[in-house]
Amino acid sequence: MLREKLEFVYGPEVGQATFERLNQLIEKYAYLKTRAAVLPADQRLSERDVVLITYGDQVQSDGNSHLQTLHTWLKTRLAGVINTVHILPFYPYTSDDGFSVVDYRQVDPALGDWADIRALRNDFRLMFDGVINHISASSAWFQSFLKGEEPYRDYFITEDPTTDLSGVTRPRTLPLLTPFETAEGQKYLWTTFSPDQLDLNFQNPEVFLNIADLLLFYASQGADLIRLDAIGYLWKEVGTSCIHLPQTHAIVQIYRALLDECDPNLLLITETNVPHRDNISYFGDGRNEAQMVYQFPLVPLVLHAVQTGNANPLREWAAGLEKVSDTATFFNFLASHDGIGVVPARNLLSEAEISGLVERALKHGGQVSYKNNPDGSQSPYELNITFFDALNDPNSSEPEETRLNRFIVSQAIMLALQGVPGIYFHSLLGSHSWQDGLGQTGRNRTLNREKLLLANLEAALSDPNSHAARVFQPYIQLISQRIAHPAFHPNAAQQILDTSNPALFAIQRTAHTNQERVWAIHNVSGNVQKLELALTGLDLPLSLTDLVSGQSVAIDIDRELLSWELKPYQVLWLQTGV
Repeated sequence: MLREKLEFVYGPEVGQATFERLNQLIEKYAYLKTRAAVLPADQRLSERDVVLITYGDQVQSDGNSHLQTLHTWLKTRLAGVINTVHILPFYPYTSDDGFSVVDYRQVDPALGDWADIRALRNDFRLMFDGVINHISASSAWFQSFLKGEEPYRDYFITEDPTTDLSGVTRPRTLPLLTPFETAEGQKYLWTTFSPDQLDLNFQNPEVFLNIADLLLFYASQGADLIRLDAIGYLWKEVGTSCIHLPQTHAIVQIYRALLDECDPNLLLITETNVPHRDNISYFGDGRNEAQMVYQFPLVPLVLHAVQTGNANPLREWAAGLEKVSDTATFFNFLASHDGIGVVPARNLLSEAEISGLVERALKHGGQVSYKNNPDGSQSPYELNITFFDALNDPNSSEPEETRLNRFIVSQAIMLALQGVPGIYFHSLLGSHSWQDGLGQTGRNRTLNREKLLLANLEAALSDPNSHAARVFQPYIQLISQRIAHPAFHPNAAQQILDTSNPALFAIQRTAHTNQERVWAIHNVSGNVQKLELALTGLDLPLSLTDLVSGQSVAIDIDRELLSWELKPYQVLWLQTGV
């Protein structure tokens, strides 16, 4: 398979030569397979897998490296609850808060060193970033390119600025090509994301092989998961959209096969902020590409549901989701270091509904980032705001309890759905948008990237009446229930239930053994709502346990319906079997 894929990408002769060199890499890293017992492919994820997304310097204190401080806080507050930590790019960088990497193989000295990473790995599974679409203009690779030095002369993509590139999919409003002075005169280089982020030329097999070695190096340093950042843009070909091209999928499949050979327990996860059908294409056939794919449509759909009290679009979309395979699943999240993508909502929400998301973000103190379209127009790409503020107007006089419940129900939906949940650090605290930070940097995404002093964070969490503590405690309780129940296994059966009430979003999850079933019911509105579900074929007992409150819930059965009243923004996780 590897040879065939490489020949498809590079042609028969170059593909064969690349295959032979790839086999040398496999021999170099063959020892990785002996480090731990190889788990069956369908047992590499479980209901206990919950990922915290955080910067390496998210929590800071005097006297310790940032990674050491983060490690201490994680052990103190999240041990036994969160088992996996996604440390956002911890390599030396020049811009984009880490995503313009200077040296892929070093830890940023401002954060710590590889010893700190290994120490974290002793207590948590780790997700590393593979920022392989582009590299910093200050990197040794690019500086050697500018000087005309081998082997870097063909590591980057040069293009005639008069070439018609109007059909290229653009995630930004910045120019696609950036001029640079080189030893051979001025050249225009492909810069999909910014002038400081030079796209790598994967048409050069040396680039492909260098990155293959890099991914295996990450495995050797303790990565349990590798996130392929902006992977959809990997292969460029003039005359195409330059996104999701067959060569891109082939390369991801080759890297998957390479990792399966050398470190089978390691999982690949792809990040493509695009419409749903394009996004799920990175599962391949369910067994040969990414084991997890970021579930981007979930974010705007949950936001819309809770903002409007109408879960119908969310329900219709979720009901159409199909299980990928026993070895692949979705990576569910509602917030990240980036903004709230609205592109994945196209064709799932109306233009008016998307405009409503934009308008509310602006009203709530957020910003909006735009992208260029092929026709020369611009359209919203993402909302820059914390998820808590996206749901709650900071200037509103609403009771704090209402605002907290509104936020928690949104997170409960994400936790209950089939897949692995990913939780951004600021969501655990219900953080507000960092307006001072926006003023300091002028970058919209800074609103959602505030760094915290350990002393201040601990003071807030130690005060049960603080906003942070009132979000943190119920959130941790929800996670604790999720990880304790096999019905929430990432691939446990899922059925979206029709409640005939747009304000209710109900999910039935059934454990593989069929010995446990959980009904996760969520009131996305600020009003009391009546739940009515047909009981046909459900074989329910007369009393259920609510995993959220721990209370027994007596069921009022009338006319073959299950009836119950849910309070505003109430979460009800009913355990229907043992």
